[in-house]
Amino acid sequence: MAIHKILFGTYTKRLSKGLYEAELDTDKKQLQNPTFIGQLTNPTYLALSKANKIYVVENRNGQGGVVTLDNAKRPVVELDAKLTEGSAPAYMGIDEDRQLLFAGYYHRGTVESYTINADGSLSLSDTWQNEGSGPRPEQSSSHIHFANLTPDKRLVAVDLGSDEIITFDVTDNGQLTEASRFKTEEGFGPRHIRFSPNGQYAYVLGELSSLLSVLKYNSDDGSFEHIMTASTIPSHWTEHNGSAALRLSHDGRFIYATNRGHNSIAVFKIVNGGTEIERIQLISTEGEFPRDMNWDKDEAFLVVANQDTDNVSLYARDETTGELSLLQKDFAIPEGVRVTFEY
Repeated sequence: MAIHKILFGTYTKRLSKGLYEAELDTDKKQLQNPTFIGQLTNPTYLALSKANKIYVVENRNGQGGVVTLDNAKRPVVELDAKLTEGSAPAYMGIDEDRQLLFAGYYHRGTVESYTINADGSLSLSDTWQNEGSGPRPEQSSSHIHFANLTPDKRLVAVDLGSDEIITFDVTDNGQLTEASRFKTEEGFGPRHIRFSPNGQYAYVLGELSSLLSVLKYNSDDGSFEHIMTASTIPSHWTEHNGSAALRLSHDGRFIYATNRGHNSIAVFKIVNGGTEIERIQLISTEGEFPRDMNWDKDEAFLVVANQDTDNVSLYARDETTGELSLLQKDFAIPEGVRVTFEY
């Protein structure tokens, strides 16, 4: 029997108290044993290091930042807190080779890099500030929504507010130097980005536009070129939608996006060597306002958190066709946002 543990980050506006954990039984094909493991305020995003430390966003007394937790203990134990005036990050990425952590601050429009110390605590290395705006009401200022590594170990930051993707060179101690800047179409509202297994192509999800674009990545200078764009929702959908999470299969053949509003997962087939995408499925998330989704290491099961209906849905994934089929829809996690498997 294979049991996989899953961490859930949440909002704590209504029912949730913080971090939760659950199990996926791959034999029974179901989620089980939801457990509250740590009290925090709006821990909407978390990253798990190979040293089994949880880095989680936190808001406290008007301050926001990153808290380090020991994942080996239940309830989790706080080891460190790096909080400053203002809101918490929207995204964090871990660089295991250089022992760095990157944080993208949506409301501040900044990228911060931290050195991960031997005990798991963080030391601030560098802060980079962006400026800019876009045509939509949500784009009044810079909104960094993603900061993580490129395949060639640069850092890429995605700015929803300024419609930009910024690439940085990174030193071993976390100093950031801007290398290149790509502008999406106006109002695209880029949120997340994933790279093809060979590192030559990138797929960027537009939250505000409900679009998914294919970009060519040039490792010489960290620049991008637009190839094509497809919609994550049906053409007849006129109500509000905001695309959220983006997952690319390890074999580079399929990519998945969640739709908040349409309340679905859009499944795309990737063809022509990574240069083209074709939407092949739209499947309901069986709940409202789906945020993050993630899969087990074999990518046989996909777990999606529905924030507004306090439920998590489980799907089987067909490795050959890429399509999803519903297994479970009534698993209770309050105000779920982030989904991370523990390995």
